[in-house]
Amino acid sequence: MSGLSDVLKNEYTGKLLDLTGVRKPPFVPDLNTKHYRAPLVEAGGGYVQLKKYAGPEIPASEWESLEYTTYKSDPFTFFAPITSPTGKIEMIGAAEVGKEELECVPTPNAEKCPTIMAWLDSIGANYGRVQLLRMKPNTIREARWGLHQDNNNMKNPDSNGWIVRVWHEFTNDATSRLLVRSERFNKKTEYQIPLPAGQQAVVDSERLWHGGAHSGTHTRYALIASFESSPALNDWIQAQVPQFGIAQWPGSDERAQ
Repeated sequence: MSGLSDVLKNEYTGKLLDLTGVRKPPFVPDLNTKHYRAPLVEAGGGYVQLKKYAGPEIPASEWESLEYTTYKSDPFTFFAPITSPTGKIEMIGAAEVGKEELECVPTPNAEKCPTIMAWLDSIGANYGRVQLLRMKPNTIREARWGLHQDNNNMKNPDSNGWIVRVWHEFTNDATSRLLVRSERFNKKTEYQIPLPAGQQAVVDSERLWHGGAHSGTHTRYALIASFESSPALNDWIQAQVPQFGIAQWPGSDERAQ
């Protein structure tokens, strides 16, 4: 909707555009599959807010020096593919080239970020597409306009685990948030995961509507990786859960701001 003024881009105009058929109908995931799902992600209602990363320092050069590209449909948000279905620096879905999300291979960016690669490998579970997000400042209103669900499991056979996304925030800003909702237009189901530097989170991004908000003055960088749900991933989540435990659905008025 490039012709729509940014001032008018909010969840209410988005709902109107959906109802009138102006905006393309959203992807409807099949959530009743036989894939293995990590119990701790299920217990959290589709997301788990983890502890902050406490491993070896990751130099800023490992995300600032990467080669970035963008989707044709969104020329304002940039990504640096660390793995991709083709091994090239391009934003392309695995299904577009007849692959599964887990069948991605390293791109030339992978050689530039050894500490990030070590963190990915340390989780001990299978991962597929990995990309660095470079995002300009935006507002909560804009984030809610752009809430979406990912299509991670189109080619994922039932013999695999359900694919979820792991977030790792690199830049530090008190305003950065990852918004997750179980219902797209119901603010009461919204939870905002704070994203200070080092924050880790797991989100079933095909089940939940989600989007990032970052109203700070500098560019935001974050890692987003597709991981296969497995006992190994569940064990890693268990080791990374803060002492206060896992937040539970449904959302409350206090969560949604």
